Formats: sequence, C-alpha cells, structure tokens
Amino acid sequence: MKFIVNSTSLLSEIQKLHGIISSNNTLPILDNFLFIINSNKLQIIASDLETTMSAEIKIESDIDGKITIPARILLDTLKSIPNQPLTFLIDNNTYSIEMSSETGNYKVSGNNPDEFPKIPVLDNSSNTKLRGEILSNAINKTLFASGNDELRPVMSGLFCDFSTERVVFVATDAHKLVRHIRTDVNSDINTSFILPKKPLNIIKNNVSENDEILVQYNETNALFSFNNITIICRLIDGKYPNYDAVIPKENPNKLTIETKLLLSSIKRVAIYANKTTHQIKLKLAGSELQITSQDLDFANQAEERLSCNYEGEDLEIGFNSKFMIDMLNNIGSENVSVEMSAPNRAGIILPLDNQQEGENTLMLVMPVMLNS
Repeated sequence: MKFIVNSTSLLSEIQKLHGIISSNNTLPILDNFLFIINSNKLQIIASDLETTMSAEIKIESDIDGKITIPARILLDTLKSIPNQPLTFLIDNNTYSIEMSSETGNYKVSGNNPDEFPKIPVLDNSSNTKLRGEILSNAINKTLFASGNDELRPVMSGLFCDFSTERVVFVATDAHKLVRHIRTDVNSDINTSFILPKKPLNIIKNNVSENDEILVQYNETNALFSFNNITIICRLIDGKYPNYDAVIPKENPNKLTIETKLLLSSIKRVAIYANKTTHQIKLKLAGSELQITSQDLDFANQAEERLSCNYEGEDLEIGFNSKFMIDMLNNIGSENVSVEMSAPNRAGIILPLDNQQEGENTLMLVMPVMLNS
C-alpha cells in the first residue's frame, strides 16, 4: 500500500489528535494512530478508550487500506521535516512502514490495525447544533469550577441539561459552582448528561468561533463533529447533584465593582493569606470594601480598602481567595455584582456587561469560617 501526503498538513492534524493519547495506556496499541485510507482520503484516529478523535485529510493513494503507526515517532519526525510531499510505503503482511522525504528515508514498525479499538457508534441518538463560539464560551466559563475528586466522578465533568427551550451547562466541586444558560439554543428532546473534561478541553483548543458543531448524544456517548474533526466520548455515569438547591434565592446585600479592581486587590491581599485556607475577609460598610488576610503562623497580614457601590447591611464574610480569583478571571465582564445574604451562606457573582444575547451566567462560591 502506498500513499502521498503533504507533511505540513499531516503534522497539523496529528498535533490535534495527539492530545487524546494517554501517557499510561493500558493497551500498547493505543500508543499508535490508526490510519484508514479510502478513496484518496486519509482518516487518522486516536483513542484512549474513553475518548476517540478522528480527522480527515486529502492524499494521493494507489489502494485503500489501513495501518497503525507509533504516534510519538511520527509526530517527532514530522516536526523536523519542512513542508514537502511525504511518501508512505506499507507492507500489509509485516506492518512495516517506510516514509520517504526529499532528503531521507525512515522506517518504523506498525501494528495490526484490526487490534485498534472499534470506533463507538451512537445508536438511538438525539442531536442539536451549536456555534463554536457558544460552546467554547460555555466551556471557558464553567469547566474550571469542576472537581478532581476520583471518589465523586460526576463532579469532575460538565453537566449539560438540554431542553426544547434552552441549554444549561453546570460545573461544581462543592466549594464553587458555575451555571451558564443559553436561551438561544435548544434540543429536540429534554435530556441531561455529564461530559468529561478531557474531550471538552480538546474541543475548546480546536474549534473556531464560526464553526457549526453537530452534537449527538445517547445514554452512553456524545459525539461532536465540526470541520474535518469528530470527537466521541463516553459520558460520566451517575446522578448530578441538585445544584439549584444550593443557589440562595434572596441576596439583599449587593456589591457592585469593577472586575479588574476587585481581582487585583484580592490577588495582592491573598499573598499574605494562610497557605492552607487561602482565606480572605470582605468587610462591607457604606460605600467602602475592606479586604484583609492574615497568616498567624508567620505573622503576615494585609489590608486594602476600595470604593464601591454597596446596598445592604454591614457585613463581614470570608472566602477562599483562589476560588474568587478563578471566578473573576473567567467571568468575562468588566463589572460584577457580588450578592450575599449572610456570613454563612454562599455568595453569588454575576456579570454586569459583555454578555451575549441569550446568555446568562451565575457563579457561586461557598464562604469560609472567619478566624476569630
């Protein structure tokens, strides 16, 4: 079997796919790319059993067929070859591969392509379409809030609630939560599922704002298709927590402030906070916000005062500075409203501008007990 492909085009595609390949695969065959040649098109596939990603490019071929090629050797070789045609000669009996460029020949041993895991097929699936901008925006604003606890896998992913009226994306680790709603997107049925982080990060890194993404889903898998790329991932099994129950509905104490101003102040004050709790204290009275921190073990402390718009009773409340910084970094708004009800109840952070039509984002952060 023989085919010719442009080296730069091939490198571009396998760089996208290489993020799927795990560093500790349980099956050696998963350290390879699967190449499927069909009618002068090359389909390249990578998998870690949980997620499968494929891309397709045009080639010149003399016959259809398939082969697996070691991913790391191929990637490292292509990185050092300038833009030029590459010829692949493949022995279908021994699975040996010879690559020929303008300046050299490279030989490597492949594997039996029949050993590569089958690509999942989504039976009885539903689908919806999303603009790349909508999905990447949802991922950026939510996924950072998901957890990493292996004992609670449902909280390590992104909860998607699709209905005929809207789409809701939720991420939480029990300490912080983000709910992102799009009323300008809907599904043909009401359903919900939990997507793992890995494929979402790969989608975010490869999708463009104007791409139209076809999303298909059933009870076990979800498929994302855009441009020449297809990503299929296994859904996280389990029941997502009732996130609405933890969002306080009445929050009479409302702080309005410039995002950058608040973020910069918290970053500075947090330097002096306890390195275990990362606790900062917000004290609100009149039109003044006082932000303080201390680390009693090292006699460190910091205090800053900011002017703000504040409606409500005088209030002292503690937060984890890392969580606050994460949220303010990802909220995408020049000004924010921080709404609170009591020192022992969650604070709500809402964007006040730069929101698209049909977009509604809410961020929640749990308080920490203030040092006496």
